[in-house]
Amino acid sequence: MLKLGEKVLREIYLILIAVLASFLVGGIVVFLVGEDPFNVYWILLSNALGSTKDICYTLFYATPLIFTGLSVALAFRCGLFNIGAEGQLYVAAFATAWVGITFGGVFVEVAGRKENWSWLDLPSFLLIPLCILTAMVAGGFWGAIAGFLRARFGASEVINTIMLNFIGIALAGYVTQYHYRIPGDPILQTAPISQKAHIPQLNEYFSFIPKDVPLNFSFLIAILMCALVYIFLWRTKWGYELRCVGENPSAAEYGGISPKKQIVIAMTISGALAGMVAIGEVLGDRHRYFHDFSGEVGFLGIAVALLGRNHPLGVLLASIFFAILIRGEIFVDAFTRYISKDIGLVLQAIVILFVACMEKYSKR
Repeated sequence: MLKLGEKVLREIYLILIAVLASFLVGGIVVFLVGEDPFNVYWILLSNALGSTKDICYTLFYATPLIFTGLSVALAFRCGLFNIGAEGQLYVAAFATAWVGITFGGVFVEVAGRKENWSWLDLPSFLLIPLCILTAMVAGGFWGAIAGFLRARFGASEVINTIMLNFIGIALAGYVTQYHYRIPGDPILQTAPISQKAHIPQLNEYFSFIPKDVPLNFSFLIAILMCALVYIFLWRTKWGYELRCVGENPSAAEYGGISPKKQIVIAMTISGALAGMVAIGEVLGDRHRYFHDFSGEVGFLGIAVALLGRNHPLGVLLASIFFAILIRGEIFVDAFTRYISKDIGLVLQAIVILFVACMEKYSKR
């Protein structure tokens, strides 16, 4: 048996091998299509990490990946495969925007006159926490549906979460289209939320962050959630019970732990974490619900969790790695002749393949 320190070092070693191997294979692909791999990687990395602005943009892209990576990782720890983070974050984003409109004293100009779309006009110190709580509750509720179906009827959470993705995204789009879209707006999006629901941009507090970078307070919340998820999983009775079910449901049940209860809890918390993507998206960046906003970060969270070995610290580092690819691939597409931004997707796929291939070595 490996000691804890040796196990951690081996995990880091295997992840580094997977990342380096993916760059090597990706470089071969780049060479075969007629580009210089060193130049392509220089463009990718220098534009993701080359300046304070680049780094801040990379952290901005990493923020939603941290939430979805934690979501998938926590479900994995209970032996569950949550493919529903995409639907959970869409439901949460619309619910958050709804609260920001309904309780923020929002007036919308319709046909030349202003209409009050709000029920209440709450102050900022109440509205922002209410919006954040709504994001977590909405995402958690959508995740709990799949957890209940698995616990009560034995239905596969994989199938359930995939189907719930379609339902959640479609419902959010329908309600936006027919109830909260400003008449005449060609874009499928809600009216803006109240300014009192906006969370601060980090450049308001840190002068070294450029004014045009949308990095906001949600990044700090994401870091906090990494710490809280670690404490929950490894420093609390509830986290221990959840992990026991993930390791061996029969043994956990024999020890007095209810697998059905833990399944519902795990999927609820997993959905809540995915729903927190809405904090940065709705409260910090767009300030409204915008359909098709996610860029499939819910699905990319699966890759983040796998590369991060389902550990909060690993998820944080993996999120930054994938954010580097997302940021850098934009400039690769612009400044090379034969390489498109899909090189980022190629590297993501290759690194996950290597992680999967190396899975058996991490258990030795």
